[in-house]
Amino acid sequence: MQEIEYSEQNKNILFFYNQTIYNKHYEYLILGGKQLRKYFGTDGIRRIANTELTPELVYKVAKAGAYVLSKHSDHAPTILIGRDTRLSGTLIESAMTAGFLSYGANVKSLGVMPTPAVAYLTKKLKADASVVISASHNTFEFNGVKYFSNKGMKISDEIEEEIEEVMDSGKINELIAVHNKIGTAEDGTHLLDEYVCLFRRIFEDNIEKHLRDDFVVGLDVANGATYKVAEEVFKKLGIKYKIINNNPDGININHDCGSTHLEGLKKFVLENNLNLGIAYDGDGDRCLAIDEKGNLIDGDILLAIFSKYLQEKGKLNNDTLVATIMSNMGLNKFAEKNNLNLKQTKVGDRYVLEEMLKNGYNLGGEQSGHIILLDYNPTGDGILTSLMLIQILLEKNVLASELCDIIQIYPQVLINAKVNSEKKSKYLEDEEIQAKIKEVENEFANDGRVVIRPSGTEPLIRVMIEGKDKNYIDKKAEEIAKLIEEKLN
Repeated sequence: MQEIEYSEQNKNILFFYNQTIYNKHYEYLILGGKQLRKYFGTDGIRRIANTELTPELVYKVAKAGAYVLSKHSDHAPTILIGRDTRLSGTLIESAMTAGFLSYGANVKSLGVMPTPAVAYLTKKLKADASVVISASHNTFEFNGVKYFSNKGMKISDEIEEEIEEVMDSGKINELIAVHNKIGTAEDGTHLLDEYVCLFRRIFEDNIEKHLRDDFVVGLDVANGATYKVAEEVFKKLGIKYKIINNNPDGININHDCGSTHLEGLKKFVLENNLNLGIAYDGDGDRCLAIDEKGNLIDGDILLAIFSKYLQEKGKLNNDTLVATIMSNMGLNKFAEKNNLNLKQTKVGDRYVLEEMLKNGYNLGGEQSGHIILLDYNPTGDGILTSLMLIQILLEKNVLASELCDIIQIYPQVLINAKVNSEKKSKYLEDEEIQAKIKEVENEFANDGRVVIRPSGTEPLIRVMIEGKDKNYIDKKAEEIAKLIEEKLN
């Protein structure tokens, strides 16, 4: 089991896993040999609200997105909009709505709604597209825009690029509806009930059969998009719970809480002798957990637990799970030991999903807790993930710590090397840096690894090392980071 260590390195690592990285296994990714797109990043558009993510920009994103996503349709498109609890949410939603209506699209405003709920409702209601207004785990001053297709899946890189082309072309000014072609907006907040019903259909019978009076779960909803619906789901399923960080005020989303700040939940679990702690992120598409001893249950551990459970039930398609190249080496060892196939992709849940759809797999995810259970929802779903974990715990009648013993997690360390912003990609060309990385990799003898990634937004290069000996990898990460700083400043 992996103890939670709350150094700056370990706090940062949770943010690291959903970012695009560069390492020896890939010719290029963002910042490697590929030009960054102008607006869209690895997870939609994400910027500081009202200064970088301005209403004017959002208006253009809406018009261009509605055009691209519905240009082959023979009817006025219907687009769903959901948001998290950020102060800027209503501002961004208003600009988004105006853009859609001015193009002639109709809008259903879902209000505060988790990202996976929006994805699920898009497909269920047969909407033409949807948008989530959220900056996920970022602090409140940030906000973002994520598009979903009519299938409830994040749109592809290619469609995002097409939207950007329309935004910067003269065509954007021609996308104007007039007279009776102007779109209409309606309230869709009641549709949250449909999302609650989803979990009742999936879990109600099995959880009710195995539920114990002494089983109590701690919930940290991060003052985010799950703050209402999580309680409603747990009440409907009869699961006893104690909840924290469920009073959003517009600025406290993710503030020292949720899946990126687990200290409070750990303390809460131990002080209240709870069976399990569950932490969601700001938009509700991720879940991490804390066992009854205060140990972290991360995405890799969840993937191991879920894959073994589904394999035993004969429900794991092709005996395969999908993860990213950032998955812990312990997951590789676990898969080998249990005759499971592990497929690894670039970092980002969209790439995990692409691999799953391409080959018919039904389980995938990231270490950050972004787990996709494709039989139920085509995106990461924090509540779904937590209920799957609870169902397994109850059915097997074991402690969470015992359930997690099926996988041994290798220690990891992440250090940020501060460099000249213009030289971030130069580490690939520096012979001394590359020789040092190779030296460390050879010392591991296939029992550890080194991953180097330039930050997409800061003058930093991330140095991540994984191996059995924590002291050793700490030392080597410091050595590589120091060398990078010496050479690239």
